[in-house]
Order: sequence, then C-alpha cells, then structure tokens
Amino acid sequence: MNSFFAVTAPGLETFTAQELHRLNLLPDATNPPMTEAGGVAFQGELDAVYRANLHLRTASRILVRLGDFNAAAFSELRKKASRLDWASYLVPGQAVAIRATCHKSKLYHADAVAERVAGAIADQLGQPVSRQKPGDEEADNPPQLVVVRLVHDHCTVSMDSSGELLHRRGYRQAVAKAPLRETLAAAMLLASEWDTTSPLLDPFCGSGTLPIEAALLALGLPPGRNRCFAFMDWPGFDEKRWAALLADCQPRAGIELPPIMASDRDAGAIRMAQENAERAGVAQHIQFTCQAVSAISPPAGTGWVVTNPPYGVRISSNKDLRNLYAQLGNVLRAKCPGWHTAILCNDLMLLGQTRLTLDTSLSILNGGIKVRLGRGLVK
Repeated sequence: MNSFFAVTAPGLETFTAQELHRLNLLPDATNPPMTEAGGVAFQGELDAVYRANLHLRTASRILVRLGDFNAAAFSELRKKASRLDWASYLVPGQAVAIRATCHKSKLYHADAVAERVAGAIADQLGQPVSRQKPGDEEADNPPQLVVVRLVHDHCTVSMDSSGELLHRRGYRQAVAKAPLRETLAAAMLLASEWDTTSPLLDPFCGSGTLPIEAALLALGLPPGRNRCFAFMDWPGFDEKRWAALLADCQPRAGIELPPIMASDRDAGAIRMAQENAERAGVAQHIQFTCQAVSAISPPAGTGWVVTNPPYGVRISSNKDLRNLYAQLGNVLRAKCPGWHTAILCNDLMLLGQTRLTLDTSLSILNGGIKVRLGRGLVK
C-alpha cells in the first residue's frame, strides 16, 4: 500500500476529497481523516496514481510519498534519503528538480537540503543526477520534480507524478484577460451542486473555461485523458493498464446534455472560447453568444448560473464595478427567478451590490488572490 497526496489550491480540499471518494480512493468523504491545508492524503496501489491524475478535476498535482524520517544533521539526511526507493521512479542520469522547504528545523538551508538529497539519489542509482532548479510551474515538459519538506526536523520526501500542473488540460491555448484556472472552474461547479441535467448559464464566460469544464463534467469525460504525465517516464510504468483506463473514458452512450449557455460582450473572448471548446471536443454541447449580461435569454424553468464576473484586481482595476454587479442582480431576478447561482468575486461589497441572498463562507485562493464564492437561490 502506497501513500499519496493530492495537492490543491487552498479552499478546494473538500471538493478533491469528494472526488477521491467517488473514485473509491478515500473511504469517507464526509469526514476525511487525512485532509489538511493544501491537499488530501490517500492510499492505494500505484494504479491509484494513474486514476487520480486522469480523473481529478480540482487537484493541482499528485505526489507519491517516498518516505518520512527525522533528520537533524546533513549526514543523517543523506544516509536516510539514500535508502528510499529512487530506482522505481528515476533512471541514472535523469534530470530532476528538487524543491526543498524548511520550517523550524536544524537544517534550515533549503538549497543545502536539496544538494544532499541529490547526493542520496546518486548514491542509490550509481550516477550523479542532472539537477535542475525548480522553475516555472507552468512550463512545458518540466523535469521530474522531487518535493522535500522539513518541519521540526521531520523530513517528508515525495515524488511528483503529474509533471505539468493538472489544470493544464490541453484545450486552453487561447485565453482572454484574467483567465479562470480549470481546477477552480471545476470546483465552482461542484460547489454550486449543479446536477448536470439542468440548464447552466455563464454570462461572463471569457475564454470559456467554466462552460467547457461543465460539458466535460456532464459527459463524464476525465480531464486528463488528452495529456501526458510524469509517471509515464517511470521505469515501472504499466502502458497496458493506462491504455485500459483510457479505454473506459469514452463518452456515455446516448447522453443528451442540458443547455449549457455561455456569453460575453467581448467578441474576441467568444472566438477564443469556441476554439478552446473545439479542442476539448465539446463545442457542439455549448451555446456561445456575444452579448451583454442584460441580453441573456435563459430557457423556461430553473437551472444554474455559475459565473466569474470581472472584479477589478487584475483587469479594470480603476473601474467602479458596482453598477455591473447591481445590473447582474437585477437581470437574474428578472430572468432567472428560482435559479441557483454561484458567483466568484474577491469583494464582498461587490457581491452585496447584487442584492441576492448569498452564502459567502467558501473562501478560495485564485492566483494568490483571496476570493469568495457566493452561492444561493435567485429570489
């Protein structure tokens, strides 16, 4: 039995735990005993790494725990780290990036810790590793990442199984201003409790991330089906097992999606959204329209409005957006009575301008910005 850790953006841990539970990788989603700030711990065979990377919509990366031990001296660190099972994940001479963090420990110099771990890898593999500095997490084809964490002299060593961060599904090559990360868009949908059978409306769709994630969710298509992962380069990678998992990822036969309506007043953003939806293979399931929020025309009955309006931090920072939010509230009351809504915003005052009754208890970090997801019924 192996130990794993699904890394998440702060605030998304509960939704990742729910996803792990649905994959039968976590026994209790209502009270996950191993959830902590920044992620969820779980256990399983190595097959669980394949499934988690393939299916999780809200996680950022999946770490494999290689070992944990106490280390109060560099000699002790190197000796104990050299006993870990590096050969199952690395080949001699492979490029690695070692990210070390130290908190309240005798070994407080992170680069020196990384150097000793690189030496430990060489001790076992019989050849010095090609060590690279941890770089941009958005980079294509990053080197194999090793994560070392020292807290109160207790060292945890993990191997990254994901490679590129998991929000990089592969379809979003065109982006509008202040794009919404795919993992956060998926979390908004899960938090809104959209049932995947009722209409969904996003009147500020930008480059289309939210409606695309909605279509993938409703179709049951795993977000990682069209990308590569770091574990594919591991010596023990089971290609047949991976092929079998992919074979089970076909769209459900005969499924008919509810209306997924996405609009934006920016014609360029709509073009980008359509291109992204085509790359994701879901363009036929989304109705894209270039229009202002006041022009939306939802179908009869009830549904969900899930959206990320501009909130003036990264775009239009000097513009007063109070009128926009007031207008959004007025339009929803007039055209979407009885609909569920989930609105992402960093400013409770702006959410208040909608005059909707919203639960704003869910706090999330979005690109380092603390945001709130306001959820409620339109009345």
